[in-house]
Amino acid sequence: MTDSAIEEVVTVAADHSAARRWHRIRVGVFAAWVVIICAVVVTTGVPTGRRAIAMMTVSGLAISRLGQGWRRLGQVVVDWLPFTLVLMAYDTTRGVATSIGLPVHEADVVGWERALFGGHVPTVWLQQHLYDPHHVFWYDALFTVVYCTHFAATPIVAAVMWLRDRTAWLFYIARVVLLSVGGLVTYVLFPEAPPWMAARDGVIGDPIARLPARGFVWLDAPQLRDTLDHAFRAGGNEVAAMPSLHVGFACLIAIFVAGRVRRRWWPVLWLYPALMGVALVYLGEHYVIDLLAGLAYAAAAHYALSWWERRRAARRADCTAAETRAVSSTPA
Repeated sequence: MTDSAIEEVVTVAADHSAARRWHRIRVGVFAAWVVIICAVVVTTGVPTGRRAIAMMTVSGLAISRLGQGWRRLGQVVVDWLPFTLVLMAYDTTRGVATSIGLPVHEADVVGWERALFGGHVPTVWLQQHLYDPHHVFWYDALFTVVYCTHFAATPIVAAVMWLRDRTAWLFYIARVVLLSVGGLVTYVLFPEAPPWMAARDGVIGDPIARLPARGFVWLDAPQLRDTLDHAFRAGGNEVAAMPSLHVGFACLIAIFVAGRVRRRWWPVLWLYPALMGVALVYLGEHYVIDLLAGLAYAAAAHYALSWWERRRAARRADCTAAETRAVSSTPA
């Protein structure tokens, strides 16, 4: 074997050794990251702010690029910083809805809901049949957990797509941003009180309790319950009910993932937004018409961007074809 061949074998062996070493480092750091996240959730509660969720997502993704060079590591920041800034700006500017001073819609929305359901308000019906102020049931815990997945599901799906297919991630993030902006504009122009507020204000004659954190009692997690309650008290716009972006983002996940899995999994995918919708109505956070609006907004964001992407691809194809014809027609 020549000296150059020996050097090549040694170099390959060193590269493999370094790759294995960095793999062990990434696994160890990721395990520590998981432990830290679990400790934060247990001690301080479920993170609901965009900033905290963005920091957890970006730090977790950065771990996957350790040992792959500064350029690959910097790509995490380059890709995720604009998206994070847009969503943080979305949270910050939600207060615009209350500062403009447009009238809050209560009685009209309750009237639409009753017209849709034969004079009944589904939230009232569900709480009359399922809610017991003296006892917490297993389904209270289920609805609370489903409600809280809203804060993590979108960044988790985005992170998985970013790791697997950056092009698909760009398409998904564009839809998330468009849906967020559409929801924000509607919150500003059409502030709507949720069912629990309408009942508090006497617009709905029957009592309605606000129950999103209630399931943590059954789960024996008072810290998580207190954190979510505090987030509600310190939160932004309470009249941001139309559309329901909890359902909107859940539907967007189902729409986007459905195109990447076999049809037999579609009922499972749509079970998530359906369960989210039932939870939101029972917990007193949304009317059914808010859920329908959330679905419509998600579908509109997806199909509007799909149409624009097809047009852009067609224009690029036409430009490429024109350039090819121009080159081929040029005399040699």
